[in-house]
Order: sequence, then structure tokens, then C-alpha cells
Amino acid sequence: MSRIELVAPCHFGLEAVLKKEIADLGYEILQVEDGRVTFCGEEEAVCRANIFLRTAERILLKVGKIKAVTFEELFDKVKALPWERYIPSDGKFWVTKASSVKSRLFSPSDIQSIVKKAIVERLKTVYHVEWFPETGAEYPIRISFMKDEATISLDTTGLSLHKRGYRTMVSKAPIKETLAAALILLTPWKKDRILVDPFCGSGTFPIEAAMIAANMAPGMNRSFTAEKWTNLLARKCWYQAIDEAEDRIDHGLTGTDIQGYDLDGEIIRAARQNAAAAGVDHLIHFQQRPISTLSHPKKYGFLISNPPYGERLEEKEHLPVLYREIGERFAALDCWSMYLITSYEEAEHYIGRKADKNRKIYNGMLKTYYYQFLGPRPPKRRRQEEKDEA
Repeated sequence: MSRIELVAPCHFGLEAVLKKEIADLGYEILQVEDGRVTFCGEEEAVCRANIFLRTAERILLKVGKIKAVTFEELFDKVKALPWERYIPSDGKFWVTKASSVKSRLFSPSDIQSIVKKAIVERLKTVYHVEWFPETGAEYPIRISFMKDEATISLDTTGLSLHKRGYRTMVSKAPIKETLAAALILLTPWKKDRILVDPFCGSGTFPIEAAMIAANMAPGMNRSFTAEKWTNLLARKCWYQAIDEAEDRIDHGLTGTDIQGYDLDGEIIRAARQNAAAAGVDHLIHFQQRPISTLSHPKKYGFLISNPPYGERLEEKEHLPVLYREIGERFAALDCWSMYLITSYEEAEHYIGRKADKNRKIYNGMLKTYYYQFLGPRPPKRRRQEEKDEA
């Protein structure tokens, strides 16, 4: 493949974080829209984006963009796309997902059916066959309509990128790995600073923080659909990306202060197992501990957490006491910062302090708020001492 366009979907409200990640990998940003970032690169960008990006949900290879207001128009324009460049004669292909926002074509099942038929008719003509065995590699297709314009792509990822492979045991209301990583990257936390999650559940925040600290690529221990696309991507691209990921890991990292607490002992055991599976258990201290006992002797730490909302874990009437306790324990910490994602709209009231910043983020269909209570920065001399000690 020559230069290609890739689309990386993400959580609504976190596009800027993903944009920076992509730019840091060295790729040109073409467009930033609600819930997705489009960028371009050579074929190796497919491999590196899947392996290195922490906040993308998947990586889509853009086949084309069309405008269609009737199903006949959709059929003709999809058929006109050069599908033979992407799908070989034995390829297994289907429309895995169709979405539509503010468009005249709005039925996902009908859109999926028409697109599949159009691709079949195109490839019949090119390959001079009437039937496709579909015994080869899988080429899942996604189509997304917005205001009558459709972006049509191949899904290079397969299972969503939040499936890192380490989280075999989860708590009742886990936060996605991609979302947790994005929320950490929105803070000024660095690996030489303290990080505590007092509601750690299965350990997602501490594990993602430890992986960031050790510079461990999130996708290096899993597989991707496009690995079998040998007609499009040379195997050496995947090998080179994995070698790069291995070379980047800070194997000698020590002295981190990343902690995770939870009231449930079984969940803490699960968190430890997940951390071990991720290869970062030596960087995290997990402990069965209630929020009421939260304390730390050092200054300038970070609380980053996903406390109960009420919708899933506790009844609403229990939340005022809980959030009041969070506020009290935070106030007792010396010069700390606190970052909480929650859908509980009375959080600031019971914490007893208005957040310095508040970002609206959609966690699936659930509207949540990322409350940011900013503590002071460490003095320059202290920061230098902390770097020297690290």
C-alpha cells in the first residue's frame, strides 16, 4: 500500500488526547471530529497505531467517503470503490457495523445489506466469479453515516483496543482501559509522582498508570485482524512494530508509588492477578482498604478514580455520605490533586469544593463528568530532587 488514511474512533470528549498520541507517533492529523481522529501514514502506521495508541478504540482503514440519500445511490457508489485493492478473491468480508446520524438513510440492517451486495457485485466483475468461498482472511467492514455522508472502512483491529489482554477478572462496573489511560493522560501526573486510586476495582487505573510509567505499549500482547492481511501488510511491519515496542520498555523502572485500594478483598486479589498478567505487578501496591482510612504522608500526590455512581453499584441515597467522605479524605492530604470520573451530578456539593475544571465525557451512552481538583505544583527544587531520586 502507498500512503493511506486511517480513522481512530475514541470516547466523545477525549479527541484531543488521541490527537496528541497520534502526532507523537509521527503521523499527520487530517481531521478531528466528535469521537474520532483521521490521520495518514504508510502501511506500517496500521501496525504501530494498533500497538502503541492507548486511547483509540480501534484503527479503521479508510476505503472511501461517499454521499448517498437513497439506497440505489448507496449501492452504486459503494460498488464504484476499488474493493479489489483490499479484499482478495478468497477473503471473508461482511459489514460488521453500520451507524447513522442525521442522515436520510438510517436503518443499520438495510445499510449493511446494500453495502455487502454492492461489494459482491464489484468483486464478481473483477474476479470473474459468481460465488466467493470466503475461506481466507477476514475483512470486516464498517460504515458510518453523518449528515448523508458515509465513511466506509475496513476494521484492522478486531476486538476493541481496550481489550489489552491483561484483564481476565473484572469488578461489577469496570472502566474501559482506553478511557482510564486517556483520563490519566489528561492529568500532569508523571511516573515520579504518587498516584492512588481508592476505588480501584479490578485495577485498571493503577495498571494503565504503571504501563505508562514503564512505557509499555498497550497492544503488544494481543492479536489484530489485519495481521492476516498479507495482501496489504507485509509481516515484517508487525515484527518491526513489536520490536520497537520491546525496545521502548523501561525494564529497570523502580521506585514508583502507584497504589490501588478497594473494600472488596476478592476484587483486590483479581487486581493483583490482572497486574501480574500485564507485567506491572512489581510497580503497584494493592490493598484492601476503605476510603475512610485513606491517608499518605507525602505531598503533591494524585487521586485518580472512578468512584461509585449509584446507577450500577450503590443506591443513590448512599452517595452523599460516600462523596462527603471522599471530600474529607482529600482535604486531609497535603497539596494533592484529585481527578474523579462520575455521573453523580451532586459530587461537587458533597465533596465540599467546586472542581477547578470539569470535562464532560460520554462513557458509552452514559454522560459522565471528569472533575479536576488541582493542587499546587511542587517547588522546582523539590521536583528536581524527585527526578534525581528516580
